[in-house]
Amino acid sequence: MDIASLIGMIGAVGMIVGAMISNGGLGPYLHTASTLIVVGGTFFGVMYSTPLPRFLASFGVMAKAFLPPVKKQEDMIERMVDLAGIARKDGMMALEGQEVPDKFFEKGLQLLVDGADEGKLTVQLSQEIKAMKSRHQANHQVLKAWVDLAPAMGMIGTLIGLVAMLGNMADPKAIGPAMATALLTTLYGAFIANVIFTPMQNKLEGYTEYEVVYREMVVDGLRNIARGESPRNIQDKMLSNLPPKVQEKLAEAA
Repeated sequence: MDIASLIGMIGAVGMIVGAMISNGGLGPYLHTASTLIVVGGTFFGVMYSTPLPRFLASFGVMAKAFLPPVKKQEDMIERMVDLAGIARKDGMMALEGQEVPDKFFEKGLQLLVDGADEGKLTVQLSQEIKAMKSRHQANHQVLKAWVDLAPAMGMIGTLIGLVAMLGNMADPKAIGPAMATALLTTLYGAFIANVIFTPMQNKLEGYTEYEVVYREMVVDGLRNIARGESPRNIQDKMLSNLPPKVQEKLAEAA
C-alpha cells in the first residue's frame, strides 16, 4: 500500500469536508439533482467513450494507484550481475532455471538460454515494453475521460440550474433550489476531476514510467550478458540509471 496516496486522498477529502462542516454542516452541499447530473452523467459518459471491457477493467486499475511497484531496480541489478558471472563462467545453459525477480526478466533470460542473439532478444523484449505502454496508456485515457467529463457535466448542471432559475423568477421559492443546482454541479465536477481522478492519473503515469525504465534496464543487462560483458562492467552501466546515493551503496556492497 502506498501510504502517500492513501494519506493524500484522505487528507484532501478531509480538508474539503471539514471546511463544509465548519461552514454550516454537510446538509447544504448534498443535492440529489446535482449528484445525478455530475456523478451519473460522468459515469455513463466515460462508459460511452471507451469499450466496455476496458471501462470495467479500469476500476481495478484505479486500485493500483494505491499499490506502488514492488520491483526494486537495485535488487534486479544485483541479480543481473550474479547471472552475468554464472554465464561467463559456465555458459548460457547454466542460466536455465535460475531465479529472477519478475516474469519479464524470466522471459528475457529464457530467450538467452534458448540461444537468442542480442538482436532477437532486443527486438522481442522491446516489443513487450511497447505493448505494455500501449495497455497502460489506454487505461490512463479512461481516467482522463473522468477528468475531462466531470467538469463538463458540472457546467451542464450549472446551465440547467440557471435555466430553471431564470424560468421561475416570479416564484422566489424556486430560485434557491435552481441556484443550488447551478453551483453544486460545478462543485461536484471540480471535486471529482481535481481531487479524485487527476492525482490518480498522475500516480499511475508515474508507475508506468518506473516500469518502463525498469524493463529497459533488464533489456540492457541481458544484452550485455549476451555480448559476454564482465559482471563489473554490467554493474557500472546499470548503476548509471540510479540515484547517486544508491549507486554508492551498491558499489560498496559489490
